[in-house]
Amino acid sequence: MTELRVDLTAATPVYEQIRSQLAALVAVGALGPGERLPASRDLARDLGVAVGTVQRAYRELEAAGVVHARRRTGTVVAGDVPRLPRSGPDPTADRADLLTDVRALVARARAAGLDDGELLLLVRGAQAELRVGG
Repeated sequence: MTELRVDLTAATPVYEQIRSQLAALVAVGALGPGERLPASRDLARDLGVAVGTVQRAYRELEAAGVVHARRRTGTVVAGDVPRLPRSGPDPTADRADLLTDVRALVARARAAGLDDGELLLLVRGAQAELRVGG
């Protein structure tokens, strides 16, 4: 699984940081249907947070239908989770191309020294600009 990161000093609660990162990984297909998430104790240890924090993130993901929790198999990605919207004559190619572009943008922003919050502000600004400008 892709490494998760949390910022203990951020205004966003840690459980929400975990929840949103996992939901995003599912949305882009980095975590596929049936894939098992780490045990909450293991993830909590790796991130340096309380087990209850990870369990809350997992509960929120389950409530949203992103994952299913099972006693014997643990928490797994649901098979019927909506992925990123697809359009055009070849939706798979459109999505793959877009994801490639987004990954390149993230890499470029990191190389320029921007943190995730700054990159998101730029993206939101561009979205707003396009809404206003047409």
